[in-house]
This record gives sequence, structure tokens and C-alpha cells, in this order.
Amino acid sequence: MIRIDVASQTLDLLDAEGRVKHRYPVSTGARGVGEKNGSYCTPRGRHVIRAKIGASQPAGAVFVQRRPTGEIYGPELAARFPGRDWILTRILWLSGCEPGFNRLGDVDTMRRCIYIHGTPDDVPLGQPGSKGCVRMGNANIIDLFDRVAVGTPVEIIAPAVSG
Repeated sequence: MIRIDVASQTLDLLDAEGRVKHRYPVSTGARGVGEKNGSYCTPRGRHVIRAKIGASQPAGAVFVQRRPTGEIYGPELAARFPGRDWILTRILWLSGCEPGFNRLGDVDTMRRCIYIHGTPDDVPLGQPGSKGCVRMGNANIIDLFDRVAVGTPVEIIAPAVSG
């Protein structure tokens, strides 16, 4: 099981007894948590890994709409596309498990294309900064990708949204 803690900006890979096997720094949504389509927030609750994408790709491989472009992220590419939300190396596509909360309708995690994915090495981790996805360092997303299977449960925990 994977547990993502928004407050600490960490992702834990847990063993069958719930003990932490691996801990990774991450970056979740800059706008906080929330489930609504178009919110650019990280959805909370119970999810599963619906698909693993990019197994044969090199570190830094660029993805657009879940397809590798054939490019490898670097300074020249970054300069050509400033401000782009880079999805690199591997994608773990999440699907919500809680109808009406993070599944179906306008709160559907999978339809929102929420992923755990790689990010440029100079992007800060350990603080919110994404457009709703869970960003990881490229070496860490490769490590995690190789340790999990489609169907692995993912829980995203966060303090309750006020207001």
C-alpha cells in the first residue's frame, strides 16, 4: 500500500503489516487538497493504481497525454517551454475508490488525470507545488514504479478542508 501525507509532503510505501518500507519526498497540489474537476487540487481518500505507464522509458523521458514524446528533459527543452508542467520518467495513474467523493461525476480522480509522476530534478519537493498530481524525483519514481503493481491501494491523507 502507498500512503501519501499531504501535511508532511511524503509518500510511504508500506508492507503488509502497515510498516514503512520506503519513504520519499513529494510535492502535491499548490492549491491544496480537493476533489473537484478543474480545481488543480490533490484529491484525498482511497485510490488504486489504475495503470503503470513508461516502464521502458529512460529517466527524464517527457510524456504528453500519457505518451512518451521521444524527448528527454534538459535545459534546452526547459528553455523552449517555460512554465510547462513536466510529466517525466514514469506515470502511476490513480483511480478513486469512493463514489461521490473521488470517483464518478465531477470528482473523478482518473478523469482528472491525477498521477504520481517524475518531475525535473530542480523542482522543489517537500512542499506543495503541483497542479494536483503527486510529483516525485526521477530516481524515486523509478524505484517506486518497480516496487508496485496495478491495483496497489493508495491513500492520500490530509487535514480536512475548511470553509
